[in-house]
Amino acid sequence: MSFSRFAQWLSLWAGRPPTFAVACALLVVWAVSGPFFHFNDTWQLVINTSTTIVTFLMVFLIQNTQNRDTDALHIKIDELLRTTHAAHDALMGLDELDAEQLQKLRDTYQRMGESAGAGETPQRVADQEQAEGDAPPR
Repeated sequence: MSFSRFAQWLSLWAGRPPTFAVACALLVVWAVSGPFFHFNDTWQLVINTSTTIVTFLMVFLIQNTQNRDTDALHIKIDELLRTTHAAHDALMGLDELDAEQLQKLRDTYQRMGESAGAGETPQRVADQEQAEGDAPPR
């Protein structure tokens, strides 16, 4: 089984109510066992170590799942942009732009939205932005 499939399977189970219930039950068992171990350092070390390990591993699991979900979402949006004739083709590569380029596009679309709200048609505003060189090419 590949890591991606394992991560997907584990992330599905990690987010389910029974998993949460098991985690809560383990915490209760640990807390109740405190008096039997006289709340010593080893008793505390058990919960500290186990939660640290689980947290550390979950970071990578969540990141893998998030990366996969983001990639799938980008592909779906790219397909929608590709099949929508009025969409700007340049938006398909948006995830490759740096923060400054993204901010410039965000500002452009903000102006388009404000102008459209002032009574102008979005197409006319887009054409003006295109003529000024601020809008992405079609």
